[in-house]
Amino acid sequence: MTGISKRGDKYLRTLLIHGARSALSFTKHKDDPYGNWLIAKKESLTFNKAAVALANKNARIIWSLLKTGDEFNRDKKMVAA
Repeated sequence: MTGISKRGDKYLRTLLIHGARSALSFTKHKDDPYGNWLIAKKESLTFNKAAVALANKNARIIWSLLKTGDEFNRDKKMVAA
């Protein structure tokens, strides 16, 4: 899986990365699949790389939710990315 691309709306990409940086800053302990993935990325990558990975994951989740019309379920098993 690659990082977030430089194609598309620059402003939206900036918002996704800023949101990811904020989420990483406040993540300490989460007992759900999404939080566990986030903590693992935070420990294994540099801060900025983890932020881009989270922004990429959020963009893919948002796209999937818009496409299917489903609601986000935090407890749903997540596919590794």
